[in-house]
This record gives sequence, C-alpha cells and structure tokens, in this order.
Amino acid sequence: MFGVPIDAWYTWLGLSIASVALVGVAAALPTAPPPAATDAAGTVDRTAATAHPATAKHPLDARAIRVEPEGIGLRNDAGTAHATFAFGPVTPVSGSDPLTAILHGAPPGTRFTSGEALCAAGRRARDRPPRWRSAEGQLVVRHVVWEGCDVTLVG
Repeated sequence: MFGVPIDAWYTWLGLSIASVALVGVAAALPTAPPPAATDAAGTVDRTAATAHPATAKHPLDARAIRVEPEGIGLRNDAGTAHATFAFGPVTPVSGSDPLTAILHGAPPGTRFTSGEALCAAGRRARDRPPRWRSAEGQLVVRHVVWEGCDVTLVG
C-alpha cells in the first residue's frame, strides 16, 4: 500500500535507461584479448640467444608494432601489450634499407662491404627513435654473424 506502484511511468523509464546503459557497456567491451607481446619477445630471445646464424618467424595478432632495442610493443583493438627482451639489444628494422633485405634472407655480403659496415648500420638503426608501425602479419627475426659482427635484426 505504501510502496511505489509498478505501473508508474517513471519506473518504466528508469528501467529502460538502465537497460540501454547496460547494453552500451557490454558493446564497449573488447571482443578479443590484447596481443601476446611476451610470445613475440620469446621468439626474439630464442633467436638472439643462439651462437650461430638463425631465422625465426612469429605470427602477430596485432594491428601495430613497435620494436625497440630492449623490448617490443604490440597493439590491437583490445589494448596494448609490452614485453622486454632477455637477450638484447636487438636491431629494429623497417623500410627499404639494406638491413631489411638481410632480415628477409639476403646474404650480408651482398649489401655491405664488411662486418664493420653491417655493425655500423645496426648501431644507427638502434639509435633511431622507436615508433609504431603497421603490423604485417608476422614478426621476422634473423640473427646474423658475419665477419666479426653479431647482430639480431627484428622487423
């Protein structure tokens, strides 16, 4: 007798607003987990830790990637994840420089005149400020040992 009648218009209006808000919150939740940066960093570490030349590929579930000498960042619609390398520093590679060709399988001698030139190019690449780039399906890692130069390329 003393309660609010359930057929009052403001009760139904309040329930409708609460329902719309709940649907909005549910629609804003991510539908996929953040990318697995630790898995990508593990692939880089396994390749960098070898004493011999090696190449590895890791599929990416991210839209953007940022490779730094000491770590990696991956980003997709669900969020951003970062991981640190245990075996660094590595050399981030992007664009169409000679390091990119070596990353994708070219022998170092076809792009550089000496191991020192390869190491110098690696140092310059590590000194560039890191930036987010579009992720193109897979991470490629190549550990190169050539004429006294030991470098791990990641791109």
